[in-house]
Amino acid sequence: MKVKVDKDQCIGCGICEGVCPQVFKMNNENIAEVIVDSVNQQDKEAVKEAADSCPVEAIKIEE
Repeated sequence: MKVKVDKDQCIGCGICEGVCPQVFKMNNENIAEVIVDSVNQQDKEAVKEAADSCPVEAIKIEE
């Protein structure tokens, strides 16, 4: 699984980092970034929860 954050859509709410800090981090501009190349099996459900929780649907998942 790969995951991306659309930086133009992200509003910097930080929900994704709160749900899955192993994959998401807020950068200096308060925009979410993905900090892994591919998502580990144990983090997949948390990534899906983060994507579902994003208020602007900025997180895109590729299976």
